[in-house]
Amino acid sequence: MGACLARIGWAYTPLAHGSSRNNRGRGLRKCGFRNKPLKKERPNERVVTIRPSWNGDERMSEAQLGSKRDEFWHTAPAFEGRQEIWDTLRAAASALEGNDLELAQAIVDGACITLPHGTLADCYDELGNRYQIPGYCLAPPANLIPEPGDKDQSDGPKRPAVAPKKEFQLKVRLSTAKDVLLSASMTDTIGELKTQLQAQEGIAVSHQRWYFFGKLLTDESRLQDSRFQKDFVIQVIMVNTGGL
Repeated sequence: MGACLARIGWAYTPLAHGSSRNNRGRGLRKCGFRNKPLKKERPNERVVTIRPSWNGDERMSEAQLGSKRDEFWHTAPAFEGRQEIWDTLRAAASALEGNDLELAQAIVDGACITLPHGTLADCYDELGNRYQIPGYCLAPPANLIPEPGDKDQSDGPKRPAVAPKKEFQLKVRLSTAKDVLLSASMTDTIGELKTQLQAQEGIAVSHQRWYFFGKLLTDESRLQDSRFQKDFVIQVIMVNTGGL
């Protein structure tokens, strides 16, 4: 499918879980690989040879691009690699596309992922598993078909229908692996839920990044705006905005 995965032919000694950050990627460096800092992907930049050459040959809309990306992220773990690393890479790719390079780097470092080329397109976990991500999952194509604008602007912007306020227990999973239950409704905004999490767990709103299916949720968005269902889990990554 979209997952082009393979092991390369070098001898690698897996690192034990809990290895220090200074030892991360040691097995890769022994074979000539260095762990480089993450850099912003650009649609036309040829960083490594695995970048797809579909740009310019296949035009697609934003909705079609989203479907293509979903297909890759949902099928890639079935071929090779660990599900938790794929989920982490998807969150990092979303942060990188949103120009939050610091957050993307923090996500990668927190999962002990090594980047030989300084790009998410080709990387490794601490066990030596290789992960290859196609270019369309990292940046939109230069010839992306623009979505048609609202044809009727005379009546002003149309707000989506608001569902009845029915509360339920929302489960959020912190980056510390702790699960927290919040009282929520489908009409609640992410900003409101962040405030509730701050009151309950003491995590400042500015230090919270909420992700659902690898997509960064904005403070203005509501649960009902996504494909969220009541038994799903939202991932909350905690960041230090002051820098480390």
